[in-house]
Formats: sequence, C-alpha cells, structure tokens
Amino acid sequence: MWDNYRLLRFFANLLILAAFAMLASAAWLWVTQSGLFPVRSVHIRSKLTHVTQEQLRFIAEHELRGSFLTVNLNNTRGAFEKLPWVRKVLVQRVWPDRLDISVEEHIAVARWGEEGLVNSYGEWFDAASSSQTLPLLKGPPESHAEMTAALTAFRRTLKPLTLAPKSITLSERRAWQVFLDNGIWLDLGRQDALPRLSKFANSWQNDLSRLPFRIEYVDLRYPNGLAVKMPDYKPSKAAKLKPAA
Repeated sequence: MWDNYRLLRFFANLLILAAFAMLASAAWLWVTQSGLFPVRSVHIRSKLTHVTQEQLRFIAEHELRGSFLTVNLNNTRGAFEKLPWVRKVLVQRVWPDRLDISVEEHIAVARWGEEGLVNSYGEWFDAASSSQTLPLLKGPPESHAEMTAALTAFRRTLKPLTLAPKSITLSERRAWQVFLDNGIWLDLGRQDALPRLSKFANSWQNDLSRLPFRIEYVDLRYPNGLAVKMPDYKPSKAAKLKPAA
C-alpha cells in the first residue's frame, strides 16, 4: 500500500479535508459562543391593541436565548405566541444585531360560553376582555368555526332590520336558537337555519314589527309559517252563541 502513490494522495487529501472541517467547526463554535454577535435590539413591526410593551419586553428579556447567529427563531416565535392576545408571530434576523418581530393579534368576534373568546377565524383563545358588546356563543366542543360562520351570516341577514344576535346557541342535537338584541328569542331548529332566519326577516319587515304587542318568542320550525308568542296579547272573547230557533 505504501508504494501506491494514488492511494497515499487520497488519504492525505482526506486528512486535510478532515482537518479543515474540524477547524471550521471549532471556529464556528467559538464565534457562536463568544458573544461577538449579540442581539442588541428587538423591533416590533406591528401596531398592537391588546398586547402591551411591558409584555413584549418581558418576553424579550427572559425568553431569548443565544446570539444573533444562534437564536432559535421557532422558539422565539413560540415564546411570543404564549401571550394571551397573540395569534401568530413572524421572527426575522436583520443583520447585524436585530430581530424583527411581526405580531398578529386575535380579533375577538364573540365570547364563548363561560370562558374564552372566539376570533375572526373561528378559533378559540383564552384572554380576558372588558368588552360587554360581544355576542355570546354556546355550542358543542369543536364547533367554534361553524358557529362563527353562522354569526357572520346571521348578522348579515339581520343588518337591514337594524337587529343583531346577542347570543347564539347550538344544542347537542344541532338545533339553533338566536337571542336578538331587541329581546326576541328565535327558534330555528336543526335544518335550514339561515333560510328560516331569512323568513323571519321578511315577516319582521312586512308584519311583525308593526304589531302593537311585545314579541317574546318566534318559532320558525314550521314549513309554511311561524308561531309568535306575545305575552301582552289578549284574544277577544268569542261572541255568545244564539240559541237555536
């Protein structure tokens, strides 16, 4: 083997390459561990409503690990996404010492049951809200997206009437009930909820809104009509029957 010039040159080149790889690895390790490239600034690029500067500063001071070259962007993103009102975060390196962070906040469209909120994507999230104007949604687990879509459609149907849902309930049997902001309960049943709400809208414009009685409940489950509960309505007494001649 020692007389094989080509084989000796191959092993020599292999040793040189291994030495260069070891030197490069050692150099990279020294650069990343030496603190020569610290993260000197964190720039938040988004205009925020619910997330405070104090919360962001706390995350930046306590959760960022490593230098500009070694900081784990996925871990950094996850740390910021732990904040209650944060939905999504994008983290980017900007040479030589800055992190740019784009924060997308949740846009709450409704309260969910006794706890939590639902955003515009139909996603549940846990955050405190002082708003008392959000409608209330109550439904089976994992029905957040379905009920959020229904809320949007119901609002659109009721908007010309200057009415809006105050709460929407979806039962385990998939039956819909809507409580309006004027105090009326609507029973939409399990099928054709939106067409039945449209039927109510037409009846409200043409007849119901003109009645001189307070309406408490409207049952829209009938195929060819509806039933209305009016507590103040008193039917007139039937005329007395005349005795037969």
